[in-house]
Amino acid sequence: MYRTAAEVIKEFGLRGISAAEWARRNGFSPTMVYQVLRSPNIPNRGQSHRIAVALGMKEGHADHDFDLKITQMTE
Repeated sequence: MYRTAAEVIKEFGLRGISAAEWARRNGFSPTMVYQVLRSPNIPNRGQSHRIAVALGMKEGHADHDFDLKITQMTE
């Protein structure tokens, strides 16, 4: 089961940290983290996707060094 934005925010409160502090500790932009938490949609690509995965809001890979070439997809 994935967390909702409300559950993530509640967890931050229980741990005594802000979303901005979590963002800095995890190498993300605080602004982007707040945007993910306030968005009505779960992001699908880019840094916002990695943030949602790291927060436990969706399934996926949070690593950004994954190299997938177009030729690999067509073979």
